[in-house]
Amino acid sequence: MNGKMKAIVKHQRGYGAEMQMVDIPYIEEHEVLIKVKATSICGTDVHIYSWDEWSESRVNPPYIFGHEFAGEVVETGSKVTNVKVGDFVSAETHLVCYECPQCLSGQYHICKNTKIIGVDTHGCFAEYVALPAVNLWKNPSDMPFDVASVQEPMGNAVHTVLAGDVAGKTVAVIGCGPIGIMAVGVARAAGAAQVIALDLNDYRLNLAKEMGATAVVNSKEQNPLEVIHQLTDGNGVDVVCEMSGHPVAMDQGFKMVTNGGRVSILSLPVRPVSIDITNDVVFKGITVQGITGRKMYETWQQVSSLLKSGQVDVTPLITHHFPLEDFAKGFDLMIEGKCGKVVLHP
Repeated sequence: MNGKMKAIVKHQRGYGAEMQMVDIPYIEEHEVLIKVKATSICGTDVHIYSWDEWSESRVNPPYIFGHEFAGEVVETGSKVTNVKVGDFVSAETHLVCYECPQCLSGQYHICKNTKIIGVDTHGCFAEYVALPAVNLWKNPSDMPFDVASVQEPMGNAVHTVLAGDVAGKTVAVIGCGPIGIMAVGVARAAGAAQVIALDLNDYRLNLAKEMGATAVVNSKEQNPLEVIHQLTDGNGVDVVCEMSGHPVAMDQGFKMVTNGGRVSILSLPVRPVSIDITNDVVFKGITVQGITGRKMYETWQQVSSLLKSGQVDVTPLITHHFPLEDFAKGFDLMIEGKCGKVVLHP
């Protein structure tokens, strides 16, 4: 397909982004061209937009960013067989090599040569996006576009929560950004006895309540370790899902987990974090897990099933919709923490 399209371009090594007219992508024989119907803003996009230490060391402007979306296939390459024109799709955003030891053992989500759509390659903050067909996930025809666009981040929440058993256990979710809030809903759906959400933002703590949190803790106004001690009869929580990346909050997470518990870390601290390994890891005998992306494609199947069954309803989390041209309003809300998930519509 020839022509121009609107796209949000990370145009410089600094704060912000620009709306530009750029060429519609050309697809290779193994790729698909998708008309984007909805694309949501991720915390990673905020890192890139704000231009923090992580993005400064990782991304190379100018390029189109964004990686969460839903859309319609409008063109397929000559060797594509798994999707057809008209299919309603979202996408796994990790581009993997299929050749490294991790890929050859089926652990595609930790491929040593991973590239991420919208971080290392052109992304989906645009009217069209070109992607390898193997990365596409077919959506149910009746799924709303905005819900379909948040399946990728929901996959992060599912992978984090379900990295171990949570049924009948006490789960603490530290950091109530959109993925943390989704983790609350996933933990409840998976049978957690208590789900305690911790953050500094009352707006987002209220969203966590709507998603099923049994207790919320504003760590600016309460001592989270004292509250956890009270809520767990002094035992600590069985599972910590660390979504904040803040050094103090991360340290508190290791202190609040019970002996033999689990700490699963999805957050991306921008600098090294100090943890008391001796007392809070070794002597407690806990399991510490780094979580990256989603299992391909086990996690996508779990996400789709949780949404289709109604066990997790993400609609309370989707708080704002804007035309693509008004992207700056969405980023401002994300930076200020005055929103849940922000969805842009080309």
